[in-house]
Amino acid sequence: MISEAYYEFLIDLTLNNQKTWFDENRKRYERDVKKPFEQFVAQLIEAVCAVDGRYGGLEPKDVIFRINRDIRFSKDKTPYKTNRSCLIAIGGRKKMQPGGLYLELGPERCGIYSGWYMPDRDQLLRIREHLAANIDRAKAILSAPTFIKTFGEIRGEAQKRIPSHLKEAGEAFPLIYNTQFYVMHEIEPERSLEPDFIPYIVDSWKAIEPWNVFLGEVHRQED
Repeated sequence: MISEAYYEFLIDLTLNNQKTWFDENRKRYERDVKKPFEQFVAQLIEAVCAVDGRYGGLEPKDVIFRINRDIRFSKDKTPYKTNRSCLIAIGGRKKMQPGGLYLELGPERCGIYSGWYMPDRDQLLRIREHLAANIDRAKAILSAPTFIKTFGEIRGEAQKRIPSHLKEAGEAFPLIYNTQFYVMHEIEPERSLEPDFIPYIVDSWKAIEPWNVFLGEVHRQED
């Protein structure tokens, strides 16, 4: 499971983010980070499946992101991420659809994420039209005490302009101007060392379920 050694390695990696150092410390990475994170994610998948059986059949390899960074188009050429992350979604980490549970654990940031992060152009229009047609329902979901306590608000970038047929609804509900519709719950790294961390993650994720159901209605329109 997650231990202090897990974070100690990632802190050292932050200070020595180069392939030669990583190769020299690969056994330490395997022992303190890679294998413990895989075991942790396996238990997390099991806990998520107990809530929603649609996530059944997933294995850690299906949901864990690589520690190697994609530096092809980045000014930052450091080769490794200084965290470990996974996306427990129907179909695995490559399925950027609404819902699911994204978890990131690192010494600088730990967090739980969910919602719909990157809708394409057509999906965005359908989300906005769904919001415009269900403003009162959406507001009720986002004003629920459990949601506010856990996530606070919907996050994401917004545009200054939206299609003209949505402007009136946008004035009443500014979220319609958003291009992303996700949530984030930040966690202190020390919290991940506690034995009840997995139930804590799942309980936090359950607080976003009504919003994910709402977004899922849009997603199902594509099927």
